[in-house]
Amino acid sequence: MSSPTRFRIIHMPFIEIATGARLHYHDEGRGEPLIALHGLLGTPDAHLPQVIGYLSERYRVIAPTLRGYGQSTPKPRDFPTDFYHRDARDVLAMMDALQIERAHILGYSDGGEIALILGGIAPERILSVIAWGAVGYFGPNMRPFVQRLFPANWMTDEEKRLHGIGDPDGFALDWIHALNAMIDSGGDISLSLAEDMIAPVLLMLGEQDSLNPQEYGQNLISRTPKGRLVMFDTGHPIHDEDWDGFKETVTDFLAGVR
Repeated sequence: MSSPTRFRIIHMPFIEIATGARLHYHDEGRGEPLIALHGLLGTPDAHLPQVIGYLSERYRVIAPTLRGYGQSTPKPRDFPTDFYHRDARDVLAMMDALQIERAHILGYSDGGEIALILGGIAPERILSVIAWGAVGYFGPNMRPFVQRLFPANWMTDEEKRLHGIGDPDGFALDWIHALNAMIDSGGDISLSLAEDMIAPVLLMLGEQDSLNPQEYGQNLISRTPKGRLVMFDTGHPIHDEDWDGFKETVTDFLAGVR
């Protein structure tokens, strides 16, 4: 007798939310809700396909394309100085629209910064926070790395097409100006919220990730009630460069939360 076939339930709809955005999103699997957030110039398919596929075997994974990216609107994607907090408000509005009271939050890079903010501004709605390539604080020594995004000759034709970017240099400068303003104002992204992150927090950083130094991550985690920092011998995209280690760390963390 053959074993039953396991089906992945995959929906890719749009949702209108109270903050004025229209988000395209993945909705895969069953179980406790887990919201997965991509990074700069990403979408769920571009940044997190393996992560979503693995976790949807155990959770209902909801992965929005953040406003202005991919098929989500409004366009063009812009970067006011509070854009991380704006994206966090979008996520909460999406949870309201989908009638999700509480969820795990997972985020990579810019998505990780959003995940940490959510852990601090809406602790009663967050079951756990998993973030990598994010540290909650932008210190002055990050400025040279931020400036390297201009000119935008690093941006691929596929990224320009996917996000409808007609002026790559203007896009990069908009992001750079926002990041510099954050640095100039003290660099606090979610560091001041750390004590309010009452859910378990897993922060993962790569040893070679020059944008997110270990000391910044440790400073954030030391202020959280239930935080943990794990270092990897990788660069920024830990999930791409050490999938087995990433998967084991995330699986063990979520098992402990449950």
